Formats: sequence, C-alpha cells, structure tokens
Amino acid sequence: MSSVEDPKSSVKEPVGAGAAPSSAAGPAPSSAAGASTPPPAPVRPGFAARTWRTVRSSRPAVIGLAIVAVHVVVALLAPLLTPYHPTTGDASHALLGPSADHWAGTDQYGRDVLTRVLYGGRYALGVSVTATLITIALGTVLGCAAALRGGWLDDVVMRVLDAVLSIPAILVLLVIVTALGTGSSVIVLAIAVVCVPQVVRVVRGAALGVVPQDYVTAARARGESTWAILRREVLPNISDVVCVEFAMRASWVVLLISSLSFLGFGADPPTPDWGLMVSENRTAITVVPMASLAPIIGLATMVVGLNLAADGLSKAWGVDRIREGV
Repeated sequence: MSSVEDPKSSVKEPVGAGAAPSSAAGPAPSSAAGASTPPPAPVRPGFAARTWRTVRSSRPAVIGLAIVAVHVVVALLAPLLTPYHPTTGDASHALLGPSADHWAGTDQYGRDVLTRVLYGGRYALGVSVTATLITIALGTVLGCAAALRGGWLDDVVMRVLDAVLSIPAILVLLVIVTALGTGSSVIVLAIAVVCVPQVVRVVRGAALGVVPQDYVTAARARGESTWAILRREVLPNISDVVCVEFAMRASWVVLLISSLSFLGFGADPPTPDWGLMVSENRTAITVVPMASLAPIIGLATMVVGLNLAADGLSKAWGVDRIREGV
C-alpha cells in the first residue's frame, strides 16, 4: 500500500563534513565550546594588601601605628622643628622653666629639653629598630629550623634557650655591656642575646602547626632543601605571627635600651637619649620637672603605640600569643 512508509527511509543520514547542519543542531557546538572554557581563577591579594586591609579593620592597630608614625616623622624632622643643638648648651640658661624660647625648659647644663627629646626619638628608633630586626631575623630562622628538623636539633636548641631565659634579662644585659663596653653595636648585640630565645619560642610554636601540613610533606618528598622549605612553605604561613612579634618585641627593646641608659650602661653623655635624660635630671625634678617628665612622656607614648599596634594586629589576624609560646 502507498500509505505504508518504508522503515529505511525514516532513518536520518549523518551530516557530513560538507553538509550544513540544521538550525536546531547549529548552536550546540558553540555552547559546548563556551562550556569547555574554564572561568578565570580569582586573584588572591598579596601579603601587603591583606596586611593593609587587616590594619584598617582594627582600630587599636590604626591608633598604635598612627602614634608610632608621629614619632618617626618628628624624629626625622627634628632639625627642622627646633633651632637648638641637642648636645650644646648655655650655662647661663640652666634650669629654666618653660618659656616662649624653651617650651619645655632647659636642663642643668642649659640645653633645650624639647630639642633633646626630639633627637632622643632618633636614637631610640634607630637602635631599637636595628636590634629588633636582627632579633626577629635570628629568632625566626632558628625557630623554623628547630620545628622543621625536630629531633636532637630541636631538643638542643630549646634546652640552651631555656637556660638563657632562666637568667633575668637586665642581668644579662649588664654583664654583656660591662664585659664589652658601651656603644650602639654592643647594645644591639646584648638585646639580641636577651630577646632571641623568646622569639624562637613564639616562632617555633607557630611553625609546629605548619610543618605537618601536606604541602610541607610534598616539598620534602620532592627533595627540596630545608632552606627552600622554610622560605617557600613555612615562612609565608607564619608571617602574621612574625609581624605581631616584631611590634611587641620592639616595645620591649625600647624599654630595655632606656633602662640601660638610665643605669649608665647605655648611651654615653651627651647623647640625647630618653633614659639618660631621666637619669641626668632626676636630681632636679623639683626645680625643672619637665626635664624628666618630657622624655618619660616620649618613651611612654612610643611604647603604648607599639603595644596597641601589636595587640590590634594580633586580634585582627587571630594570633594567640599564649598558644604560640609566650
């Protein structure tokens, strides 16, 4: 019968290379090609950008860093902010109270107190930052190496550091300064001997949480050296702990340097140093109180600023100093 359709005629032939595809099948290749293209990977902000975002989110950190920034700017611009020299004075103008010419008065040698306070910030910042950088660098390397290598190296390093920590810090400082003499380089060395053990404990505690991770195990399996693993795998993951430790340790270093100067083992006269200024003018505190109070205010504000910055960054980054070993 003519109404019965041949089954073979209902079978569609495949579209050849030269044949044009139908309109229904046309968009399929383009949609498939679009689906096969992976979306661009999100760009992760760098450490500096993450740090800046963290600082802005913490009010104590902003206030603390602002106070420290003011100290830095004032110390750098000290020659432009005062017409007086920090080490030369006029005996005829000794022990003067605050006036239009000398806003904070003069000391027993006729030197302008405010000038010496401004220049004292230079000495405090220069020596403390240098000593803190060296301390953090040595402590970070030793702490990471002890955590990564473990075994006998970890035991030996920690027992030696425990022995150093058992001695009062000020006693160690006095012994080193007495044996080697005064001077900035000796003070930096003494600060490093006292503070490196504490930094090692903190960094080692942070690194112990990173060493068991899979990416460190993979780096070891690839045969990478210890230094390469520390630099590529461990240090980037404890950078927040190191930054907080730097801010906290800097405040202690400023106090230790001022304490040495107050005791007569730090800066040599007539160097403008806050601790030395308090020591020189404490006998005349009833006559010219600003000669002693001005350096104390400068020291206190710098330490408060560093502590606020350290606490703010610690809370913003979630760094638990007690858990890390302090």
